[in-house]
Amino acid sequence: MKQSIRIQLSAMMFLNFFIWGIWFVTLGTYLIKGRIGATDVQTGLAFGTQCLGAIIAPFIIGLIADKYFAAQKILGVLHLAGAVLLFYLAGIDDFANFYTLLVIYMVIYMPTLALCNSIALNQTTDAEKQFAGLRLWGTIGWIVAGQIIGIMAWEADPAQLGITFKIAAATSLLFGIYSFFLPATPPPKAGKEVSLKEVIGLDALKILKEKNFAIFFIASILICIPLAFYYGQANIFLNEAGMDGAAQKMSLGQASEAIFLFLMPLFFRKLGVKYMLLIGMVAWVVRYLAFAYGDVDSNLWMLYLGIILHGVCYDFFFVTGNIYTDQAAGPKIRSSAQGLITLATYGVGMYVGFWAAGTIAGENVVKDAAGSIVNHDWYEIWMFPALFAAVVTVFFLLLFKNPLKSNGSETL
Repeated sequence: MKQSIRIQLSAMMFLNFFIWGIWFVTLGTYLIKGRIGATDVQTGLAFGTQCLGAIIAPFIIGLIADKYFAAQKILGVLHLAGAVLLFYLAGIDDFANFYTLLVIYMVIYMPTLALCNSIALNQTTDAEKQFAGLRLWGTIGWIVAGQIIGIMAWEADPAQLGITFKIAAATSLLFGIYSFFLPATPPPKAGKEVSLKEVIGLDALKILKEKNFAIFFIASILICIPLAFYYGQANIFLNEAGMDGAAQKMSLGQASEAIFLFLMPLFFRKLGVKYMLLIGMVAWVVRYLAFAYGDVDSNLWMLYLGIILHGVCYDFFFVTGNIYTDQAAGPKIRSSAQGLITLATYGVGMYVGFWAAGTIAGENVVKDAAGSIVNHDWYEIWMFPALFAAVVTVFFLLLFKNPLKSNGSETL
């Protein structure tokens, strides 16, 4: 790959994730403590728009991008439209209108993740060696977004967090224009018939007849329920706990994610699929217990532990899961199987999780004498995902068998 193209694609990944990270991490704090004055349940629904976007995204990619238009052009159009929506989101002060626009925006944004991957993979000469380095710049973009929020101290006055949408809008506008100059990525299925069954991964359902994969599939959906608690509640929790620059500190989780991505080949050789997945699940339990018992005084280290464990939580389960899915599906239904697992986890599983997180947080509010919400009973809130993840872990441990190679030895 030419160095000039590598730089182009690295910038693409950086900008695409920066646009998401600059407002998404502090969304809960902004909605509850800022201009909107949303309830916990409403905040859970707002985070759930990501899942609605993930459910609808395959239709945009499979029925439009794969057949009719070059990926870089669709990416540009989506980000230009997204810039307008983000700008208007910054000025809304009632939840109903905010939620409506956010749904539309996430339906537009979520397909850009797959589009960026397609553009990058179309240019790689050795995907296994080159893609991870490009994708790393997306993680760096998310980290930089958190650092900016921390340096500017916007969380100290949550009403100021509306500026994050304006920054995202300006960046989306520039990136939308930039996208048209990315390497040409023509539609791969132009002139071919693409069925709805193939688009949403239903042709991969036959893989669920294999007991081991069915157990993994169920566990993946279930573990996304506690996963959503972190994305939806962690920033609110850390701010209420009194941690300065919570979003900035949370970017340590993305740094951890990047480090463990590089270490994963070593762990694969030592542990195999089953124990990689189990370590990821156990990490969720430990993370939420650390949040339940942590504070900014004597147990500050527990809050940092919960943040830094993000690399283990995400990489060991979800990245390993993608690799296992790829192996189990085989080349004929590989894409459909990945689409199916994404739809089930980031769509169904996390949507249920965001709803549950908002509901449970709403049931554990702490009010002052005047009846105003001043805090939450975070111990009760975090114990739910901790126990839920523990049950899923035991279910997986007892029923999932390490996949075998054709020679009978354990895979990976």
